[in-house]
Amino acid sequence: MAEPVPVERQRDAERTRAEILDVATREFADRGYAGARVDEIAAKTRTTKRMIYYYFGGKEGLFVAVLERAYTGIRALESAVDVEHLHPVEALRRLAELTFDHHESHPDFVRLVAIENIHRAEHLSRSAVLPGLAEPATSVLTRIMDRGRAAGIFRGDLDALDVHMVISAFCIFRTANRYTFRAIFGRDLLDPHTREHQRRLVGDLVVDLLTAGRR
Repeated sequence: MAEPVPVERQRDAERTRAEILDVATREFADRGYAGARVDEIAAKTRTTKRMIYYYFGGKEGLFVAVLERAYTGIRALESAVDVEHLHPVEALRRLAELTFDHHESHPDFVRLVAIENIHRAEHLSRSAVLPGLAEPATSVLTRIMDRGRAAGIFRGDLDALDVHMVISAFCIFRTANRYTFRAIFGRDLLDPHTREHQRRLVGDLVVDLLTAGRR
């Protein structure tokens, strides 16, 4: 029987893996999949290229792991948000604001999503955790919408993915198009002076969408 791995060695491995993922996230977000180099990632960590291949199998495996961690991060937040005690309208706002806050504070996530779309999700589609990435995004919304419909507040011709798309579109747009929007229109979408206005706006959008014709 194989001897158990010492706890401290396990912790060292977890720390090393986390450090690699931290650095790789920044490299892939800044340089894209094609431009990122495993040698450069290794040089910025306390490990080696060989160890990166040991943990992740190569550049593609590392990129998939980066994507998985990025998506599971936002899904964990969505699953953990406590909205059951809130009125359906307020619960809907809370979820929209959570996404707003997350995407603003995690610009690398937005860039990674854009990069993976350039690659037609070919890396994400190979992920072992892919089947579990959809349910948390829709389950909380579905419960909120079901309560709202039961109360006669929300319209019934939309599903959770419709609403998730509207929230994501607004929140991703702010970061993904910040610089082109500012160059063309002279407005910085991440200007802290307009932050609360925009945060309320995304809530207004989804509430108005679901209550259209009901108020």
